[in-house]
Amino acid sequence: MLSPYVNIAAYKFVSIDDAAAVRPAFLAECQRLALKGTILLTPEGINLFLAGTRAAIDGFLGWLRADHRFADIHVKESLSAEQPFNKMLVKLKPEIITMKMPLIRPELGRAPAVTPVVLKRWLDAGHDDSGRPVVMMDTRNAFEVDVGTFANTLDYRIDKFSDFPAVVAQQRAALAGTTVVTFCTGGIRCEKAAIHMQEVGFENVFQLEGGILNYFEQVGGEHYNGDCFVFDQRTALNPELAPTPTLHCAGCGATVTPREQLSPQFVEGKHCPHCMG
Repeated sequence: MLSPYVNIAAYKFVSIDDAAAVRPAFLAECQRLALKGTILLTPEGINLFLAGTRAAIDGFLGWLRADHRFADIHVKESLSAEQPFNKMLVKLKPEIITMKMPLIRPELGRAPAVTPVVLKRWLDAGHDDSGRPVVMMDTRNAFEVDVGTFANTLDYRIDKFSDFPAVVAQQRAALAGTTVVTFCTGGIRCEKAAIHMQEVGFENVFQLEGGILNYFEQVGGEHYNGDCFVFDQRTALNPELAPTPTLHCAGCGATVTPREQLSPQFVEGKHCPHCMG
C-alpha cells in the first residue's frame, strides 16, 4: 500500500527581516494546499515540518523557492500512511532553536560540515582523514538521546538546548587533539552548536550535514543504535525512515503506541503504562 502523505523537514539559517510581514502569506499558501505542520520564521532563518500529498508538498516547495532567500533550501523527506500533524501553524520566534546566545549570522559563514558518507568512512576507520580520533557529540535533549544515538557518543544529558553552551565549555581541554562531530535530528541544533564551539575556541569541529535523518537516508543505520526521535505523531523513525510500530503489551495485551513505549513504565515483555496505571 502506498503511503499517501509526504513529510518534509527543512531549515535554513538566513537573515529574515520581514518575518511578521510574510507570515500571512506562508499561512495562506499552506492552507490553500491543505498542508499541516509547523513553520518557524525568525530573524536568523526558517525551520519547517510539514506533511501533505505529493502534489501539495511540491507546490509549496515551488512557491517557497521562488523567494531567493530559500531557493537552495535542502529538504528531507519521509512517507507515512497517516497525517502526523493536527493543525497548520506559522509562528514568529526570536531564534530557530533557543540557545540564548547571539543569533547566528549566516553572512559571516557557517561551521564546516561532514557528509554522512564521509562520516561513515571516518567511523569505519576510527579516525578522520588526518588521523585524529573522531568524537561524536549529541546536541539533543536527554529523552531524545534515550530513543537512539550513535555508538560511543558524548551525551551531556541536557534538558534543553540552552544548557549546551555552559556544559560544552567544560570540555575544551578534554577534546583537544580530536575531531568533534556535532549531530542532532535534522541539522539545526548541531549547526548552531558547531558555530558556537568555533567561536569559543574549539578546533576541528564539524556538524553532521542534515543530521541523523540525512545519515539514515544516505548510508543507513551503521554505527547508530536505536531509532531517531521526531517531534510529531510518528514519535520515532528507524534507519529505513519508517515510523516506530505499535506493540502489544505482554502483560495486559493493550496496544502500546510509540510514544507510550518511551515511558519508564514500559518494559518490553513485562508491563506498560496501561497495566501499571
